[in-house]
Amino acid sequence: MIETGEHLLLVGEDREYFVTAGEGQFSTDRGMIDRGALVGMNPGDEIRTHLGTPFTVLRPRATDFFVHAKRSGAPMLPKDIGIVIAYTGMNREDRVLDAGTGSGVAAIYFGKIAREVKTYEVRPEFARLAEKNIRAARLDNVEVIAADVLTATGAFDVVHLDLTITPAHVEHAFSLLSPGGYLATYTPFLEHTFIALDAAMPLFRDVHCYECMERELTRSARGTRPSTRVAHSGYITIARK
Repeated sequence: MIETGEHLLLVGEDREYFVTAGEGQFSTDRGMIDRGALVGMNPGDEIRTHLGTPFTVLRPRATDFFVHAKRSGAPMLPKDIGIVIAYTGMNREDRVLDAGTGSGVAAIYFGKIAREVKTYEVRPEFARLAEKNIRAARLDNVEVIAADVLTATGAFDVVHLDLTITPAHVEHAFSLLSPGGYLATYTPFLEHTFIALDAAMPLFRDVHCYECMERELTRSARGTRPSTRVAHSGYITIARK
């Protein structure tokens, strides 16, 4: 049952909205939605605007936060987050250290999978926004820490870095990882990727680097072809201790 303060996805025939259940009205070009009426509903129920336009009520998934959550910058794309999850084998037993939180999108994906996530963001204003997004995702196993990841302590199964990488970051990650654990770094440029690779190779027993090129199919009356969007986003370095 939906509770007051819960973030929801309202899906209509040609519109989609991210709203909070509670007091007040939500204004759309299809009419007003009573946010109070959302409280007590269940996912899959229908709510109508005052003009009669229907919307299906859904609980958002991590993919919806990628689309709708407030951003402090460009988050990692789902395809790159997926590589991190797949090649580290992230699972419900893992303690994960994430750094370069940004808007918290990657931390939300990780939090839906791992036992515990600590995410470090050196910029306090970004950390505050990420905290709001993570709480909206109803995750109590993700902790946002407004500090430099080089101050992090503890033992982790996966360390993920999405920041301006230095050799010190790689070395510190190695010291924090449990035996058999994984480091994953996201670097948009080859120059930063080389820093990650050169620092990791003397330390880690298994180091690989990947680029995931994604092309969505576009279908129209004229025909079907790959989308012309830019395929490159960044490089993912995976290193195992």
